[in-house]
Amino acid sequence: MGTALARAAQWTAAGSGTGTLEITPLNESLLNQIIKFVEDFSSRHPQEAAFVFREPLEWETQLSSSVFGEDYEINDETAQSKAKDKDGKPLLLLTGSTLRVRSFDQLSRLLEVAVEKKLKEVQACLEANRDPIVKILGPAYGTVEGEDRSMLHLLDKVKRDDDTETEMKIKIFVFLHQLDLQLLNSALKQISQHVRLNPAAIDNEVNLLKNFSGKGEDTVLKSLQYTSDYVFFNGCRAPPWRQVHGEVCYLVIKPHDTGPLYITCSTAGVFLNGVSMKLAVIMSSILSYCHNTSYKTSPGQRERLLHATYGFSSHILCHRMAEAICLYETVRKDTGVERKSSTVSLKFKKKAISSESVKIQSSSKRYGLLISYSLIFKFLFSLLTVIVTLFSICTTPDMFEDESSSETEEDEEQPVCLQERSTDLPPEYWGIQKLAKYLKGGNATATVIALCSMRDFNLAQDTCQMAIRDLECLEVLINLLETEEIRCHIGSLRILKEISRNSMIRHAISDLGGLQIMVKILDSPSQDLRCLAAETIANVAKFKEARKTVRQHGGIKRLVRLLECTSVGSTSPTTYQVKDTEMARCGALALWSCSKSTRNKEAIRAAGGIPLLARWLRCSHVDILTPVAGTLQECASEPSYRLAIRMEGMIQYLVKNLSSESEELQMHCANAIFKCGEDKETRDLVRQHGGLQPLSALLSNSENKELLAAVTGAIWKCAISGENVSKFQEYKAVETLVELLPDQPEEILVNIVGALGECCQETANRSVIRRCGGIPPLVKLLSGTNQALLVNVTKTVGACATEPESMIIIDRLDGVRLLWSLLKNPNPDVQASAAWAICPCIENAKDSGEMVRSFVGGLELIINLLKSKNKEVLTSVCAAITNIAKDEENLAVITDHGVVSLLSKLANTKNDKLRRHLAEAISHCCKWGSNRLTFGENKAVAPLVRYLKSSDPSVHRATAQALYHLSEDPNNCITMHESGVVKLLLVMVGSTDETLQEAAAGCIANIRRLALATEKAKYG
Repeated sequence: MGTALARAAQWTAAGSGTGTLEITPLNESLLNQIIKFVEDFSSRHPQEAAFVFREPLEWETQLSSSVFGEDYEINDETAQSKAKDKDGKPLLLLTGSTLRVRSFDQLSRLLEVAVEKKLKEVQACLEANRDPIVKILGPAYGTVEGEDRSMLHLLDKVKRDDDTETEMKIKIFVFLHQLDLQLLNSALKQISQHVRLNPAAIDNEVNLLKNFSGKGEDTVLKSLQYTSDYVFFNGCRAPPWRQVHGEVCYLVIKPHDTGPLYITCSTAGVFLNGVSMKLAVIMSSILSYCHNTSYKTSPGQRERLLHATYGFSSHILCHRMAEAICLYETVRKDTGVERKSSTVSLKFKKKAISSESVKIQSSSKRYGLLISYSLIFKFLFSLLTVIVTLFSICTTPDMFEDESSSETEEDEEQPVCLQERSTDLPPEYWGIQKLAKYLKGGNATATVIALCSMRDFNLAQDTCQMAIRDLECLEVLINLLETEEIRCHIGSLRILKEISRNSMIRHAISDLGGLQIMVKILDSPSQDLRCLAAETIANVAKFKEARKTVRQHGGIKRLVRLLECTSVGSTSPTTYQVKDTEMARCGALALWSCSKSTRNKEAIRAAGGIPLLARWLRCSHVDILTPVAGTLQECASEPSYRLAIRMEGMIQYLVKNLSSESEELQMHCANAIFKCGEDKETRDLVRQHGGLQPLSALLSNSENKELLAAVTGAIWKCAISGENVSKFQEYKAVETLVELLPDQPEEILVNIVGALGECCQETANRSVIRRCGGIPPLVKLLSGTNQALLVNVTKTVGACATEPESMIIIDRLDGVRLLWSLLKNPNPDVQASAAWAICPCIENAKDSGEMVRSFVGGLELIINLLKSKNKEVLTSVCAAITNIAKDEENLAVITDHGVVSLLSKLANTKNDKLRRHLAEAISHCCKWGSNRLTFGENKAVAPLVRYLKSSDPSVHRATAQALYHLSEDPNNCITMHESGVVKLLLVMVGSTDETLQEAAAGCIANIRRLALATEKAKYG
């Protein structure tokens, strides 16, 4: 177990102190396996469970003495077990919050009484006892690195001394070793799903194989070579236009017994292919140009040139690059910019590009001037694609970093230019110009005075910001941060904090290296400096590159350390604690800005930020609660954070702050609940802590659109649980949601309609929507284009259509036609949702058969969807066909459209949901003409028999009905009998489901009749 904890478990340390187990899915899985091992240990190994540990396992517990039962002696906050060791010491002792346990039997009993806290108790125990085997069995059994020979010594000791205690220890050690292997294997399976190859790992493997390659008989391979010797800055050898697809390099392997093998190495794995070396030749051609032309390029220039080849035809691009640089050299020489040489020669030595040389000589200065303009035009035209490509590459994230942690944000800001300088500048501009002289050339005192004077200006004005930019004060302010004068640091940061609210200045600060310096200042002993640096970082880190810079220079760990404070929850804090709280507020602001990046979210978690954020969420100060809740709601998009928020008990405080007077804080808490509401446990906790009532109350604040979007989103996710729907019904939330339908932005409508769709689980709520006039606005939304909104509105309309009164309104408003038209939507989610909504419409509409036939091309459209690759689309369409086929005329039409062959092709599916609806569709389609015979000819019968082995009773019922109808054809009966259907159906004849009973018995009867008829015909 020590090895698994050291190597597989994910540990973290929040700046200082011992490590703690991160709350991640991997760790949760490991802890659950350990819990199961300990719980079963007493029953499986009773003798070993009574073994007394060498030293007690000791940790700080969250359990109180009141949870222990009759087998324990309880006295106030102390509890001890009646079971004692040979020295009379209790095997379990609780003193205050410190718990000591000395046997597996007591550990097992402890987990029984811990109930829902058992995961936290095991986590605390393992954090306090990093190598528990040492305390259980002694130092001789501890986890060691390298070769462990302790077991051999112990076996020798058992043979010599025949020691019962040592034999017992070895048994326990073996059990723990087996648990260790189980944990490591489990962790390996989970980790292996996320590991991807990288250039360094591939290079190591290639170098290893090269050691076994050569001409000798004792070698494995003749040779192993890269197709390109050029290595890019990221370690890859593949061309940039292939790197974007994850390819790293290409290999040519020559074995002794066969021809050359061409290998593609990518981040997804290593693949054998038969392609030629065309890509390698292309790269070699460009590289040859960079190395062999008389125009000498630096490594950085060569790198940029090779980057520019991304996404273009190889031959054209090579020629264009050659032509562009050649013309560039010519223009420079002919216009007198550079006169070292008047000849430029370009040579391409690879076969992919024909060898040619371009020689331009300037016969006279005038001739050079005449051709320069045309050459400049050609040069710019030739280089245009390269420039555009360079720009696109510069704005994309690193290609070979983990895709799951890509820094892609939809709301990435663009720099906003300051106002253009006018001819009449205001006095503020000239005032800052005068101060700039002292700022640049004065001594320390003059500089501090200049900084103080500059702060007297309104730095929020564009004029002042333009002056600071134009007069190069920004560079000076950043340079002052590297001086040893703390007063200069404070003055400079105060100004930077104010002006960094401007987008353009934020980018300028980042470009000038200001963020790196501010990150270093976070280690300063001065609390004021750290606060100012964190606040400025919070302002600057509003765009992707800035957030990346903060992370790469260790800023996340430093910012997390700012949250470490002992004054959380203090009713009467001291002056020091007030400063400590202010520092935590600034750190939370910076983390909030940085948390918009997925990689930064991971960095915050790894730095131990989650427990610290949980602590600050318990305080009552709105100014720090807002950035803490903002950070949490940003991070809640990650599954690991949602788990941590639940495990750390943060839901209770998120619910509490829904009643805050700050609308911004309410919005962030509602957003966090919205994102965490994906998990059922979280939805239950929101209800248990009374969060549904304040959410319903906040719907009345319809003026604040951001708050309304967060609240409606939280209600939507919470309404997924039926228990919560009953509560919302009690709080009249459905009526309020219907009232909000008109005149809302699409972002809010998605959440409102989603919430109504979930609330329609209750029959009473469907009636409420109809009575409140919700059907017309819902039907109107069916003609929209927002894909997420269409998915939700089709679900809601379909739920309402199950009520006959609502169906009349939907039909009158032409809602069914709108639903049918959505089957043409290219989004499979919309297609599936629309098909599901059509089912209750057909069931509850008057004269539904005629209604369906009235849609021109409607039946052909829905039959063609059976060719979809999406399982949910196929399932929903099968369900719709089941309802359509109930009308004989419609069944005849869809038969002509080839429904039988298309359904037969789906028969081999292993998806139980699709199996059920497919079997129902086949059952209804058998009722027309020779369809049952055609199903047999299309080999759909034998796969249906396998459906009876499913664990889903609804699949059994649908399949038995389909087999019953198919068994009316003799050939199908033979196929069923050969597939072993009789044995499976005999079991189902005894089912309590009458429909299943009748269908199974009817199918067996048809097979038996055929058998009797055959015997009679054969033997008379």
